[in-house]
Amino acid sequence: MVTPEQVTLIKQSWRKVVPIAHLAAGLFYRKLFELDPSLRPMFKGDMREKGEKLMQVIAVAVEGLDNLDEILPAVEELGVKHLEYGVKDSHYDTFAAALLWALGQVLGETYTPEVKSAWSDFHGMLATTMKDAARQAA
Repeated sequence: MVTPEQVTLIKQSWRKVVPIAHLAAGLFYRKLFELDPSLRPMFKGDMREKGEKLMQVIAVAVEGLDNLDEILPAVEELGVKHLEYGVKDSHYDTFAAALLWALGQVLGETYTPEVKSAWSDFHGMLATTMKDAARQAA
């Protein structure tokens, strides 16, 4: 679970990402495919669009931090949908590594160990919810 202090850190840092979300998305996908080139075929179509959609999903999750019960059903649906795309549990770790790296790149010195830990815990909570929903659906 994410603590109230972590919620504050996530929201504050996300506000700094929003104006450069396109850059963060590009860095994320570059790192994701660098870490695991086998993921590239899962992403068909315009990568800019995929980046925009990713940033929108993250924004909704960040905005929903104060009311997790309201967003968890959508997170569960996302987990089931990712199962249909062929996403495996190990891919969530690769996603986390790429996301945390990209956040570090765009946030620079404001990406403190506390901010990184907050984002890591946040991702872990969402990933666990998605994986559990995918397992139940399988």
